[in-house]
Amino acid sequence: MKESLEAEFTAFVAARGQTLLRIAHALTGDRDTAEDLVQGALAKAYARWPRIHGDAEAYVRKIIYNDRASSWRRPSRQREVFVAEPPDHPWPTHRDHEVTDRLAVREALLSLPARQRAVLVLRYLEDRSVEETAEVLGCRPGTVASQASRALAKLRDLVGDWAPSTGGTR
Repeated sequence: MKESLEAEFTAFVAARGQTLLRIAHALTGDRDTAEDLVQGALAKAYARWPRIHGDAEAYVRKIIYNDRASSWRRPSRQREVFVAEPPDHPWPTHRDHEVTDRLAVREALLSLPARQRAVLVLRYLEDRSVEETAEVLGCRPGTVASQASRALAKLRDLVGDWAPSTGGTR
């Protein structure tokens, strides 16, 4: 029995892990922090795996959002780590303009308060309704609507003059 639960959990992680990481990365703006967030959520889910009924992905996503929200309330414990040489990051060489565009939008998104960024991720990246977003974040639908409105207005201000580079489609 235990082996079948482990196999089921392993299959879930293999199938949905990258999607969970993408969501966490959008929330945190940092891949390392996103990986830590997903790993912590999966550890919590694993401990309760036999009792999770229904949509396991929704359960893990809720853990991710709640853990991230809890981190907003705590003072930051992150420390800067100095390394001898910066890590290599493979950037596409054939579409530099797309990289520039993505960086401009990413910078604007990261300048938003974490709560507003969470609302945008849930509403537009995950395509959730206002009510679903409110349930995940533990707030009222009116709060979701106002946070989304403020976030989109700020993004318009930040990237108002920005236009996608020519030379490709998105």
